[in-house]
Amino acid sequence: MSLPRMQTRVVRQTLQFPLHDFLVPAFSQLSRRRFLSSSPKNNATISANPSGPADPSEPNPSPNRKRKPLTKEQRDFLSSALRVNQAGELAATLIYTAQTPPLVNAHPHLRPLMAHMYAQEEGHFNTFNSLIAKHRVRPTALYPLWSVLATGLGWSTAVMGREAAMACTEAVETEIGGHYNNQIRALLEMFEQWEAEGCEVGEELQDLVTTLRRIRDEELEHLDHAVDNDAKKAEPHWLLTGVIRLGCRGAIWVSEKV
Repeated sequence: MSLPRMQTRVVRQTLQFPLHDFLVPAFSQLSRRRFLSSSPKNNATISANPSGPADPSEPNPSPNRKRKPLTKEQRDFLSSALRVNQAGELAATLIYTAQTPPLVNAHPHLRPLMAHMYAQEEGHFNTFNSLIAKHRVRPTALYPLWSVLATGLGWSTAVMGREAAMACTEAVETEIGGHYNNQIRALLEMFEQWEAEGCEVGEELQDLVTTLRRIRDEELEHLDHAVDNDAKKAEPHWLLTGVIRLGCRGAIWVSEKV
């Protein structure tokens, strides 16, 4: 059976990415070709394969769903999430940097564990550095303060002994794990709302959730390592971990805003 002949024309779309290219979602790829029929009857149909009919064995593609622009509240949430995550990972690298010399000198068998946890924290920090630079999010203005406090916390707990150093990790990772869970939950709720409205979730936002899940799991791995290395034996455990957790919550709250 022969198809009716029809003239075609090529329409090229080019989109300009906004400043926050995932905070204000792009609606399609940078450039693509669409083959449209010049017949008024067929102008509403986009042909992905102008050379012939689609393979009947392939499922019919679902119609393209639009991406819903973010509200100001959602954009602010994502900006503050990247800002506070970068600050938190900076603090983590500085804590381990300060803890490692006195801790490894007293307990050489901990060298591989400390190197492993530091390497993961450094990777997290580099990830958020890249995301902040890519999306031009303002870092926290309190970088110098957090640097001093994190270094002091790491050194002082290491000098107090192995148990205190591990209790520090336990307290920090408990707060950070919950913090990442809250961010992931907020994003998934956002996705569910968009999908219920028939909108598409952008690939970059999906990748962000995947990244947050991976980093959260690695942080909770550090928590497990700390407990396995006698964090609970620190004296007084409840006071030490309570003060550190309170400090973490305060730092998170401030970094989200400043």
